[in-house]
Amino acid sequence: MIRHLQREIDKLKKSILSVGTLVEENLRDGVKALSDRNSVLAEKVIEGDNLIDQFEIEVEEECLKILALHQPVAIDLRFIVSILKINNDLERIGDLASNIAERAISLSKKPPVTVPKAIPLMVAAVQSMLKNSLDALVAMDARLADSVCKADNEVDQLHSGMYQKVQALIRTDPENIESYFQLISVSRYLERAADHMTNIAEDVIYMVEGKIHRHPGLKPE
Repeated sequence: MIRHLQREIDKLKKSILSVGTLVEENLRDGVKALSDRNSVLAEKVIEGDNLIDQFEIEVEEECLKILALHQPVAIDLRFIVSILKINNDLERIGDLASNIAERAISLSKKPPVTVPKAIPLMVAAVQSMLKNSLDALVAMDARLADSVCKADNEVDQLHSGMYQKVQALIRTDPENIESYFQLISVSRYLERAADHMTNIAEDVIYMVEGKIHRHPGLKPE
């Protein structure tokens, strides 16, 4: 019984990492489509989101099956509960990558505009956060997960400064106001994606240490 449960947990870990790989690829391609003004690649990202949604459902069903059949306790229960939450966060990051791809298609049909430096800085930070959160999950590395949580502050600060930068660009280039508003949307999507990556990192810490990172003083009974 214990061996069977371990096999199911190992299978579940492989499944969630497959979802993570797809999400990582879609986010990478979404921001590349934006920077390259590549509507074909953007369409591929949007289509790929359906596969992520399908995998999310399959992982959730795996988790529920393990809970029903094996009634795990202690660290195994923490792991499965955390995977359920991580699965949801990965699906939401996939949605946000698709949203970025939609903005890429729209912007590719308009004249090129100046992109604030905050956007590529946010992209680099978010891609690093996603990679590190998934690496932390694979290695069950609470320290690496904690670094992801701390990196979220940088993304928040970059996003907060976007409005002022875009206002300055609109004053000098009012004809492209719609494009600049879409860049603000891209910034918001990246900021939200970083929040979901922080959630993943917090769940890794919970798996490893049994500690709720959002409320460090609390521990499960």
